[in-house]
Amino acid sequence: MLILLPPSEGKTSPATGPRLDLAGLSFPGLARGRTATLKALIDVCAKDPKSAASILGLGPTQADEVRVNALLRKAACAPAIEVYTGVLFDALDVTSLGKPARRRLQATTVISSALFGLVRPDDLIPAYRLSGDVVLPGIGTPAGHWRDSVSEVINQSAGVIIDLRSQMYAALGPIPAEAAARAVSTRILLERNGKRSIVSHHNKASKGRLVRALAERSAQPSTIDALMKALRELKWKCELSESKKAGQPATLDIIVPEI
Repeated sequence: MLILLPPSEGKTSPATGPRLDLAGLSFPGLARGRTATLKALIDVCAKDPKSAASILGLGPTQADEVRVNALLRKAACAPAIEVYTGVLFDALDVTSLGKPARRRLQATTVISSALFGLVRPDDLIPAYRLSGDVVLPGIGTPAGHWRDSVSEVINQSAGVIIDLRSQMYAALGPIPAEAAARAVSTRILLERNGKRSIVSHHNKASKGRLVRALAERSAQPSTIDALMKALRELKWKCELSESKKAGQPATLDIIVPEI
């Protein structure tokens, strides 16, 4: 099983920890792309902070984030799942997971990143600022930079693929056609008075709780049918719609009540 998560703009800067070691991150096939992106980001932030702020979409009160990027090679690192913050990661609440669930999370889950391509939850990274829609000098868009290499990593995975990424981060590595038959693109729908809609907070929080529930389950699903069975056993209301386009994953709707 492979669960694909989006990152978050919000991050916690580790107070202490080792410096960034790109060679120590998961998926060594992404090493060249990581080196190029890291250099480009540090260079623009160190040499031209004003231009960097504009490129990164930062306002005058966010100058500290440019300085953080300029010092990434010296910054303290912590597990990625603890660096990323926000509604999804708060709902996942990784620090309260037991050791077996934490090991399953590490084995099955990856987080998309405009800087690193993909990382595992326990990969050691610093806090940084780089969104999936930034056009970085020398790199271009993250989607153009990462698309082929990240899609190849996804293609090499085994079992069912659960794509929980936002559209922006799904573009960094689309589900390849060869893997589409074992993949689902997941939507969270809020059901209210018989009508369904996508609401940001429910979307992110439900994704976090969904990942946590799967991590706490000792039997991991390996097929879409097994995933649907597991979700229903976990009391999630879900519906599957096959794609009408060849080479595209099915859509898995998770329906949550008003909360």
